[in-house]
Amino acid sequence: MSGDHQTLALLLFSTFVAVTLGITTWVSRRRQGSAEEFYAGGRLFSPMENGFAIAGDYMSAASFLGISGLIALYGYDGMLYSVGFLVAWLVVLFLVAELVRNCGRFTLADVVAARMRERPVRIAAGTSSVTVSVLYLVAQMVGAGSLVALLLGGTTEAARTWTVIGVGALMVVYVSLGGMRATTWIQIVKAVLLLGGTVALTTLVLVRVHGDFDRLLRTAAERSGHGEAFLAPGLAYGADWTSRFDFISLGLALVLGTAGLPHILSRFYTVPTARAARRSVVWSIGLIGGFYLMTIVLGFGAAALVGPDAVRASNAAGNTAVPLLALDLGGGAGSTGGTVLFAVVAAIAFATILAVVAGITLASSASVAHDLYASLRRRRTEPRSEVAVARIAAVGIGAVAIGLGLLARDLNVAFLVGLAFAVAASANLPVLLYSLFWRGFTTRGAVWSVYGGLVPAVVLVLISPVVSGSPQSLFPDIDFQYFPLQNPGLVSVPLGFLAGWLGTVTSPEVPDEAKHAETEVRSLTGAGAV
Repeated sequence: MSGDHQTLALLLFSTFVAVTLGITTWVSRRRQGSAEEFYAGGRLFSPMENGFAIAGDYMSAASFLGISGLIALYGYDGMLYSVGFLVAWLVVLFLVAELVRNCGRFTLADVVAARMRERPVRIAAGTSSVTVSVLYLVAQMVGAGSLVALLLGGTTEAARTWTVIGVGALMVVYVSLGGMRATTWIQIVKAVLLLGGTVALTTLVLVRVHGDFDRLLRTAAERSGHGEAFLAPGLAYGADWTSRFDFISLGLALVLGTAGLPHILSRFYTVPTARAARRSVVWSIGLIGGFYLMTIVLGFGAAALVGPDAVRASNAAGNTAVPLLALDLGGGAGSTGGTVLFAVVAAIAFATILAVVAGITLASSASVAHDLYASLRRRRTEPRSEVAVARIAAVGIGAVAIGLGLLARDLNVAFLVGLAFAVAASANLPVLLYSLFWRGFTTRGAVWSVYGGLVPAVVLVLISPVVSGSPQSLFPDIDFQYFPLQNPGLVSVPLGFLAGWLGTVTSPEVPDEAKHAETEVRSLTGAGAV
């Protein structure tokens, strides 16, 4: 890319960083000592504000860069991510949002521990939440590395390494200084920028084809080299039965995973009531739904105007399809319009990554401090001490995410997020649903449910083609691949539910009817909610 691209994009990105650091500094001057202020922003956000923040939290680099890239490379099969990410919100709206807001305070473990022995449940749920968060963070780091490689005109390892480190450092600053209040406003700003940029690009794509979407699809199919197969199922997931089961596994993980994501669940605690939580989800569904419809246009637009070969040449996983599309729509390389549009899209993508990693880091550091640290200490933890631990945890989680992000730099970011969703659906969703709806659920069932989904999901990923045994693996030169599917959801999600049932029916513990009745009343009516 030319020097103009680099200068303008870096200038715009620097402006966003300056604004968000200003927000963080302003918020940090307010009293941040209480756990409620740090974790939940004082529960003062309106449904609209929280809806925009949820959308900002959810529309990640995987959505903006990864999904469009997968559609550009694989056509119809790439749309599975768009559909799965959107349909998942129906599960959140109807089964989770209000009940979680009424039953918990800051984390998933609060909901489960309300009627169980706290210590084992909090340790299990905290461990699972941190694992999911780190996997999700890795995807954002990979997106940052891919984007800067394109922006700086090369794929030098030093440039990508320092970008990942820089993004990690910024997210630690946002979380440790500003807490939930600063993170929320950063996500709102980012959501507005991302939606505005996506609308502009979608409009330009449709103008280029004179509003004829059918023409766009046919041109994309012609340039793909696959013809009509590009617009039909099977290009990525239909070669054999293994890939078909992978398709089912991925769909299951995407639809069920959102309701178990720690950084999404924590957003329901930032509003004053359960009704406000439900209205937040309605706002976010509208924003997210419109966004994912536009990613379909952008993906096929990249295939039709840029071409899959050019996208693959820039980044084998397709992560740079949208910036390349922006360059073409603006007039091509070397043109003023192309330079400006490319720079704007690159800056928005960077903003997307920063806002999402801040939200994930806050949720995971809350799990470390509020669940793991508070449970492992025999004495009751003071709120100020807990907040201090959360700030320290943000640094440690950032360091881990940076290291793993550098290791997984050649994988598609949407694919990496699919793995995080699979772990969330396997470990967090079963225990959450059992706790809310099963009267006879016990502490052993809760612990077994978490570990019964978490351990198989992680182990199956480690022995899958993702890690070894294929040219696209993390370690292509070695082979310890024993599980054929790339996404473990088809096996690990049922195992999580089965383990929870088995732990409960074999437990000598008598379920506490009074606590279940109290939880049921609180979840459905809000009586006694924090």
